[in-house]
Amino acid sequence: MADEINTLEDLNEVAGIVAAAEVEITPREPVRDALGRSYATGKRKDAVARVWIKPGSGKVIVNGKEMDAYFARPVLQMILRQPFQVAGVVDQFDVMATVKGGGLSGQAGAVKHGISKALQIYEPSLRGALKAAGFITRDSRVVERKKYGKAKARKSFQFSKR
Repeated sequence: MADEINTLEDLNEVAGIVAAAEVEITPREPVRDALGRSYATGKRKDAVARVWIKPGSGKVIVNGKEMDAYFARPVLQMILRQPFQVAGVVDQFDVMATVKGGGLSGQAGAVKHGISKALQIYEPSLRGALKAAGFITRDSRVVERKKYGKAKARKSFQFSKR
């Protein structure tokens, strides 16, 4: 067989050909609109959030209200602050978000997902920290549908032998 790789030189030659054929990887470019904002969509359960971020003092507006007024529970406020803490940019960006669908917990998760994606779009160097924390990946868990002949998705009605 003439196509066999017998020696280390043959292997290096093949590796050189493969390396030359690879596509040049360019670093990601920041994406910003005319107002200096970055936009991303975040999703969680049934909630969908549209998020815009821009440099600022750390003010978060959700559906026209301050974060403290819209998400009254401290746990939900903590969820919204997590992407900034992981990226190390606390109080450096203003957030304007509109969120629809789901409950408060799902909406908080959707806004968090949107903030993470928008931060990564605004400053691509933050992607590594956000991805390592798992904030860029959409949490795909949703409520299971109810099946016919069942009380809920899986719960059965009480069985009676007689």
